[in-house]
Amino acid sequence: MRDVRIAGVGMHPFGRFEGRTTTELGATAVAAALRDAGCGVGDVQAAFCGTAYGGVAAGHRVLGALAGTGMPIIDVEAGCASGGAALQLAAMSIESGRYDRVVAFGVEKMPRGVIRSSYFAPWQEAAGLTPAPAYFALRAQRLLRECGLAERHLAEVVVKNRAHGVANPDAMFRTAVSVEEVLASRPVCPPLRLWMLCSPNEGAAAVVLERGGAPGSIEVSAVALRSHQPGSVLGEDSPLAGIDDTDLPTPTTMAARDAYEEAALGPDELDVVECQDTDAARELATWAELGLCAPGDQPRHLADGTFRLGGALPVNPSGGLLSKGEPLGASALGQIVELVRQLRGDAGERQVPGASVGLAHVVGRGANACVTILRRSSPAGSARDRS
Repeated sequence: MRDVRIAGVGMHPFGRFEGRTTTELGATAVAAALRDAGCGVGDVQAAFCGTAYGGVAAGHRVLGALAGTGMPIIDVEAGCASGGAALQLAAMSIESGRYDRVVAFGVEKMPRGVIRSSYFAPWQEAAGLTPAPAYFALRAQRLLRECGLAERHLAEVVVKNRAHGVANPDAMFRTAVSVEEVLASRPVCPPLRLWMLCSPNEGAAAVVLERGGAPGSIEVSAVALRSHQPGSVLGEDSPLAGIDDTDLPTPTTMAARDAYEEAALGPDELDVVECQDTDAARELATWAELGLCAPGDQPRHLADGTFRLGGALPVNPSGGLLSKGEPLGASALGQIVELVRQLRGDAGERQVPGASVGLAHVVGRGANACVTILRRSSPAGSARDRS
């Protein structure tokens, strides 16, 4: 990305808000981002809205509530990566020279219970072949077998993220938990227990993008979106069907490679990461897919505290989806809000000292994986030894 910076961010907290509409959630987040950017809705030239359950013209309803219609308003759906896809389109519209200031936002009010998706045929859902929780559990079983992990390691991811979430006022769950409490929670689909799964919920997040930059501004260094390749029985696209081909790179791996190349840096230069933790096993798999550690090294890094706050590379200092919950359209942009606060030094008790390069990652139905890299301009001393 060239000359694309984040001028403002805003959020409506994630949780359950009876009586508040999707439009109200989105308007709250967009208005906050505009205030943070020091501009009004009339100064924005285009809008990109990420949502999976928001319905027809969700973005128009949000901008209509702010008297901001008239501009191009584009709704984007890419499962859990909807907000990431909206951000990519928004950044490209700036980079191309078409616009000078745009807003990307995500909104969602998720149905209660496990995540349901019209991606699957009715017979697949009736047979229990949809992703949550059957596919998540199969993926977790395979990860545990291949990487020498145990159910306790899954619980340790929950403990890490819930500890981080205590300091996040935008999170749904703000209470620390123990490994024993996680392992005592209700079994859902072995090896996953209730507290190892994120809670679908409600919320909104927004980002104002502008052309140009200045020392200390937050630059969008890369946004890479990739879909699955056919072939894997445990692919995100159609679980329980296909040929198991372990030589195929995952959408996350492909998106990460593209993002690192575009940003001209590697995973050893990151200071903070927000990654998809729809379930605890998803985060453990993501560490390797993003190149943060070698496959099979997850137990060592859990023991060393590498990815905790205070460790060499904090992952999910926001508390992740395990603390915040997941409103699909808003979750990716919620990660961006967290990274901007980290790179500005405004994250309070969960601040990563000296953070100047951050990565956000989401992967969802399709499969759609999005990796975004943000950088504070003129960074110094961003890379730390994580050997």
